[in-house]
Amino acid sequence: MKSWWPRFGRGAPAANDAQAEAVTVAAGAAERVLQRLEWTVIRRLDGLLQGNYRTLMRGTGLDLADLREYQHHDDVRHIDWNVTARLQTPYVRVFTEDREMAAWFVLDLSRSVDFGSGLKAKREISIGFVGVLARLLTRHGNRVGALVYGNDLEAVIPPRSGRRHVLHLLHAMERRATESATSHGTTRLADLLRSAAGLMPRRSTVFVVSDFQSEPGWELPLARLTMRHEVVAVRLFDPLELDLPDLGLVPLRDAETGEQLWVDTHDAGFRKRFARLAAEREHTLRAALAKAGVDTLELSTSDDLASAILRFADLRKRRVRAGTSSNKAVTA
Repeated sequence: MKSWWPRFGRGAPAANDAQAEAVTVAAGAAERVLQRLEWTVIRRLDGLLQGNYRTLMRGTGLDLADLREYQHHDDVRHIDWNVTARLQTPYVRVFTEDREMAAWFVLDLSRSVDFGSGLKAKREISIGFVGVLARLLTRHGNRVGALVYGNDLEAVIPPRSGRRHVLHLLHAMERRATESATSHGTTRLADLLRSAAGLMPRRSTVFVVSDFQSEPGWELPLARLTMRHEVVAVRLFDPLELDLPDLGLVPLRDAETGEQLWVDTHDAGFRKRFARLAAEREHTLRAALAKAGVDTLELSTSDDLASAILRFADLRKRRVRAGTSSNKAVTA
């Protein structure tokens, strides 16, 4: 799928003169990003989450804690078929929660996430989300890992804990940002999700962070990923991708192929067609995520990151209490 952005908005980073300099810049940028997140977001969340950080990733451990009758929306994989056969009523196994369950970030850092019509690009929102979640989780003993995708699967970072590991993860994301200026090619999210399924042998919490602007065919690999893991889709978007303002004649450039065309945004008919197609894509995307059975967090480039995470944590806390796993998108 082509992902167009106006050239008057925030575009891709400028090409660096030397790869060595780019690596150095990325390393320094990662430290600055994490320090800023610790002061502006994580400190806020420390007081507001009040210990509920565990709702951000919840899973099942290996110790059986109890049996109870099956309820609507329970995971059918937890049905105890022997007990069900004896009692003629479906029963599910309840497990002790594993506090040290690993979390994986499956990161789509293709060219389309370089777009942002305001102060921040989608890539910056992605880096901020990963930095905050990774730091919150590693501080409480959880391990985090990542798969980094640009034009292909470019890096696999095994799960570890600690601030230094979070810096390593952010450095990989920042380095990918400096390299993306010279790369072209369409996004194949299906390939990334298939790779993720093969590289995560143990049940984990998986955050798929992407704008989901990809070649078709990613829906089935995403659904298969949920068969073993708890999957959260973190969908990145910019308001300008949904509704074009009246700016006259402007150039639009395909984020991934570099193809460019001129459009007249003063044409009300064109803006209506654009909005209608965008709305149809929104409906199709949300339906696909719901069908895959994943929780969804929608992050706009205009969102307050702390507020979005709090609302998502609140949703998951209510689901834990209700014992449900139904899909519902969260928009801050």
